[in-house]
Amino acid sequence: MIRVLLADDHTVVRDGLRHVLERAGGFEIGGEAWDGMTTITLVRSTPAQVLVLDLSMPGRNGLELIPQIKQEQPALRVLVLTMHAEQQYAVRAFKAGASGYLTKESAGTELVTAVTKVASGGVYVSTTMAERFAQSLNEPADALPHQRLSDREFDVFRRLAGGKTLSEIAQALCVSVKTVSTYKSRILEKMQMPHEAALVRYAMRHGLVGDDEEL
Repeated sequence: MIRVLLADDHTVVRDGLRHVLERAGGFEIGGEAWDGMTTITLVRSTPAQVLVLDLSMPGRNGLELIPQIKQEQPALRVLVLTMHAEQQYAVRAFKAGASGYLTKESAGTELVTAVTKVASGGVYVSTTMAERFAQSLNEPADALPHQRLSDREFDVFRRLAGGKTLSEIAQALCVSVKTVSTYKSRILEKMQMPHEAALVRYAMRHGLVGDDEEL
């Protein structure tokens, strides 16, 4: 029996994941979380083999949570389940310590396979994402401007490029507007962009904003 923890801020998503795994058999749902704080509390209090983790939750996002989770619970395997189909998110997730990366559009058919493989010590990535990784091997080694950003800065950058206001971003991340403004300034400086409109153009040109947004 594989014990699984679910972390997603949408109740309907957690219910769906629970249904798929319990129907498949061989899985036990040990608990659920809906934001960064409850996720940390859950992994500290409930032994499990796999944490299915969404990247976009209130408070600290998944990319920030993974290193702490791996430090505190190194045996707990993290399977990222997200709407973000961009390669850059997957790369950051694996670098942070994730063992698998799955998009929600493919969750129904691949979830059981992904959780099983990750629980057994393997690494799982969808076929589509694997193809994107392979294609990236032919790209220049020099870091692109957005690759200089920290995980939180990259998250804010994506939200800005997606048309969110500072207030909307602050509310989603549970921080002050001033904090978001500081992140914006750092992003512009690191990416050497003159203004927010340039960030939007850059994001569109590099395919960093798509139809899968749930920001």
